[in-house]
Amino acid sequence: MDLFEYQARDLFAKHGVPVLAGEVIDTPEAAREATERLGGRSVVKAQVKVGGRGKAGGVKLAATPDEAVARATDILGMDIKGHTVHKVMIAETAPEIAEEYYVSYLLDRTNRTFLAMASVEGGMDIEEVAATKPEALAKIPVDANEGVTEAKAREIVEAAKFPAEVKDQVAEILVTLWKTFVAEDALLVEVNPLAKVADGRVIALDGKVSLDANADFRHPDHAELEDKAAANPLEAAAKAKNLNYVKLDGEVGIIGNGAGLVMSTLDVVAYAGEAHGGVKPANFLDIGGGASAEVMANGLEIILGDPDVKSVFVNVFGGITACDEVANGIVQALNLLSSRGEEVTKPLVVRLDGNNAELGRKILSDANHPLVQRVDTMDGAADKAAELAAAK
Repeated sequence: MDLFEYQARDLFAKHGVPVLAGEVIDTPEAAREATERLGGRSVVKAQVKVGGRGKAGGVKLAATPDEAVARATDILGMDIKGHTVHKVMIAETAPEIAEEYYVSYLLDRTNRTFLAMASVEGGMDIEEVAATKPEALAKIPVDANEGVTEAKAREIVEAAKFPAEVKDQVAEILVTLWKTFVAEDALLVEVNPLAKVADGRVIALDGKVSLDANADFRHPDHAELEDKAAANPLEAAAKAKNLNYVKLDGEVGIIGNGAGLVMSTLDVVAYAGEAHGGVKPANFLDIGGGASAEVMANGLEIILGDPDVKSVFVNVFGGITACDEVANGIVQALNLLSSRGEEVTKPLVVRLDGNNAELGRKILSDANHPLVQRVDTMDGAADKAAELAAAK
C-alpha cells in the first residue's frame, strides 16, 4: 500500500525522523486556518500518489492565509498524471534551503536483501540521477539480521559523500529511518529531499512510503491509511471476503487454485483471445487450496459482479483439495448464488485436472447446469472461454 505524503510525514514524526509541521485539508477555506496555525505562511502541496507534482503546479508557496486559500483552490481538483487531487497538505515553510539530498531503504528482490540508497543530489527525480550520473547514487546492501546500526549508517554516509558538517545528522536520521522501515513493515521508505536548511538542521521535507500489505495482521492501524475512495469496489469487496483478487482490463473472468496456475491461466487466455477479437483476462483470482462451496460462491459473486466480464473460466488442478470437492463446490455455489437472489447469466467454462478429475467431471456432467461447459484441456478451455466472451 502506497501512502500519501502527509501519511508518510506522520509516520516519520511518530518514529522521530525530523519533519516540518503540516495539516491535510480537503476544502480551500480550511487552508486559511491551517496557515494561520503555522504562522501565516505555508506551502500548499497536492496529495497524489505520483511524482512530478511540482512540475505540474501542484506545490505552491503561500505568503498569507488568503493566498493559501487561493492556492488550495487552484490545486484541489487538479489532474496530475491521471490522478485527481482531492486533498492538499498545508505545510510549514522551511527556512532557506541550502542543500538537498536523497536517502531511501527498499526491498531488493533481485538480490534477496535490503538496499540503502543515498545521494547528495536530491530534490529531483532519482531515476534521472541514476540514469545520467550513476556514480552520484550510492547503493549499499543492508543485512536483515544486522540492520542499520550507527556504523552502517556512517558507511552509507561515506559512500554517498555527504558533506562533513551534516554527516552526524544524516547518520542519525538513517538509523531512525531504518527503525521506521522495520517497525512499519515497509517495502520502501524514501526522503527526497532531505534538506539542509539555513540554520544547519537536516530535515525530511518530502517522503514516500510503501507498506507491505502481507503484514497488515500486525498493524491494525494501517487500515486507517488505506485510500478507500480510490479503491476498486470489486477489489474492496474481495478483500472483505479474504479473496486474493486483482481487477484487470478484460472480459474473461478467471478463477483458479494456486497463484502459479492462475498466472498461467492469464497467459493462455490472453493468447487464446488474440483469435477472438483481442479478448483478455478480466481478473486474477486465486481461491487457494480449500475450494469450498462458500469460497467458490464468493469468488463467482465477485467476478459475476464485474460488468466487464462476459464469461468465466474456472481452472482447477486437484491436489490436497480433490477435483470432486471442487466440482461439488461449483454446483453448490451456483445454487447458493441462486438462493441469494443473484441470478447467474454468464457462461462458465470449467477445466478440472489432477486428483479425482474424472469424478469431478462426472459431477459437473450429472448436474447439467445450462451455463456450465466442461472442457478437459487448459488450452481448449481458454479458447472456449474467449470465444464465449467475444460472442457476448
